[in-house]
Amino acid sequence: MDFIELDPEDFRTYALKSPYKSFYQTPEIANLRESNGWVPYYFGVRENGHLKAAIMLTARPAFLGKSIFYSPGGPLIDFEDTTTLDFLVRHLKRYIKSHNGYVLHIEPYYELIERDRDGEVVEGGFDHRSAVQNLTHLGFQKLSHADAPQYEFVLDINGRTPDELLASFKRNTRNHIRKAEKQGVVIRELGKSELPRFKKITESTSARRHFDDKPLSYYEKMYDLFHSRGEVQFIIAEVTPSTPDARDSSSSQDGASTTSPADQSSTSTASSTDQSSTSATPVKSQPTIDLSAAMFMTYGDEVIYLFSGSDERYMREYNAQYLIQWHMIKYAAEHGFKHYNFYGINGLPDPASPDYGIYDFKKGFGGHVVELIGAYELPTSPVFYHLHKFLKKLKSK
Repeated sequence: MDFIELDPEDFRTYALKSPYKSFYQTPEIANLRESNGWVPYYFGVRENGHLKAAIMLTARPAFLGKSIFYSPGGPLIDFEDTTTLDFLVRHLKRYIKSHNGYVLHIEPYYELIERDRDGEVVEGGFDHRSAVQNLTHLGFQKLSHADAPQYEFVLDINGRTPDELLASFKRNTRNHIRKAEKQGVVIRELGKSELPRFKKITESTSARRHFDDKPLSYYEKMYDLFHSRGEVQFIIAEVTPSTPDARDSSSSQDGASTTSPADQSSTSTASSTDQSSTSATPVKSQPTIDLSAAMFMTYGDEVIYLFSGSDERYMREYNAQYLIQWHMIKYAAEHGFKHYNFYGINGLPDPASPDYGIYDFKKGFGGHVVELIGAYELPTSPVFYHLHKFLKKLKSK
């Protein structure tokens, strides 16, 4: 086997064919991180002229001039192939150490154990817990926190038609979808110049729900990087002036916010089942009302529901967040995607959890819980690594 440096396009070609692919492991995300001071690297393991594994890394100085190396969504490898894994890690460790790095941080998109829609282990299903053992054997340490969620909720399309998928939803979910359609809610894609409308909704939602929103520049950059490739969509639900059911909510507080369990971000899966809204008064005419908005990645063989927000004043009236999901599920089915990924849930389903509403909302569309193996760190310069951890612990006291 050979450890080789890859051209970004060669890496892209391999990544799109990998069963472990993630939009985080793309040259576009490397470009995004590069604009924030990270340096990208691409490596692969080649055997008999064919790639067996690949990884996109980014690095930047983090501690006493030493650099952290980070692979979001990677590496792209079978973690139960111990020969290839050992070879890759050994060469990565050597390379990172020689380039002034003190730690390698990875967050693979690799499933741990098969679970059903209730989060229960599927009897006779796959079990990849040996992957964790292999990483631990190589010196990786499991992290308690990660940028990406460890638990997701995924609807398998499996060639089903939109009608077949709709029939599989819970009755209450179907009713919300039909109500939104009857109310005249319009779903459409936003252009780049309209992204401030998207940002207004997510910003006020994050303020109410106490999670960090991305800056407008992030959404614009993601649009620039992925939209021309057909790999990102910003979707809005609105009520047009000609819709007779459009409402005025001047009696409620200004600004868009939400208590919808549908609203989420990649760094927060906060949720609430309180969907209260103020009373509405009919008006004759007014500008288009933005009800809800969401950002979706359409990469590889899955559609990923990444960020969203809603205006709470119209939650009960229109249920627009349900119609957005239905619009994109239909898109996934009609364009041959295999999976519709609702993205993060905060741990395994627990009715006592304050975040249970997110899971319950997603469960209404069918699907199952996906448990990933999580995030890990490998010290490549143990002295600097442990010194950094010690100083961070002192600072937190």
